[in-house]
Amino acid sequence: MLVAFAAAVLGALPQALIPAPVRWVLFGVLALAVVAREAGVVAFRVPQNARLVAEDVQHLRQWGALQFGFEMGTGMRTFSPSALPHLVLVAVVLVVPFPAAFAVAAGFAAGRLAMPLLSNAWSDDGAWTVVWSRTERVVRPVLALTATGALAVAMLTA
Repeated sequence: MLVAFAAAVLGALPQALIPAPVRWVLFGVLALAVVAREAGVVAFRVPQNARLVAEDVQHLRQWGALQFGFEMGTGMRTFSPSALPHLVLVAVVLVVPFPAAFAVAAGFAAGRLAMPLLSNAWSDDGAWTVVWSRTERVVRPVLALTATGALAVAMLTA
């Protein structure tokens, strides 16, 4: 929610100064690029903090685990295999109205939570990785289209 608030406040400037159709077109172009990337049609790097999870994260300080969770949830801590978090951030800055930014953040958090929950609930033998590898080519573009559609709805209904 803190990142959504900061992005929405930052987004107030372009949303006030740039005409809506221009922002919508810019978002649409970026969304198409992300969908194409997730579908494997194009390849480009996304900003990320490419480092592994520290083993001693729970022993960093009194608030070490909370800090780690914040960094991990916002993508500031680890590898970013997808451009979808970046698309969400751009949407909040460019096209999502301030009140809807918090609904978008809740959706992002739910999506971010789903993968480890599914992985942990599946099995302890690594079978989840096999299932993900087998279905990733289909699931990634579907997730990208779903996220883009949800962002468009947030943009148009708020």
